[in-house]
Amino acid sequence: MSSESGHNQFRQRLLQRQRELRALLETGEDAARVVELDQTSVGRLSRMDALQGQAMSQERGRRRQQELRRIAAALRRLEQGAYGDCQDCGEAIDVRRLEMDPAATLCIRCATAREQR
Repeated sequence: MSSESGHNQFRQRLLQRQRELRALLETGEDAARVVELDQTSVGRLSRMDALQGQAMSQERGRRRQQELRRIAAALRRLEQGAYGDCQDCGEAIDVRRLEMDPAATLCIRCATAREQR
């Protein structure tokens, strides 16, 4: 990607999403805590609901951590001058794809090829 103003736009979007995800991770930690095992204080169905809620919260946290890693990698590529280049073929990633996913690492052709494998 050639435009410095375009890079700044994507940098700001990445940083904003990074802040949002970190805030969500902080607030979501309570729901991921260990569920009380004492069935005398919590009914069996309530405990099962709590376990399901805990599992869902943990999965959301895992996905948010994964997205944070993708964002950090995109920010490193920005610093290194490699942002917007496909990691497979080296061609420029279409700006429309980057607008949809600023952390994208593959052009649409290479992403499609990987999905078909």
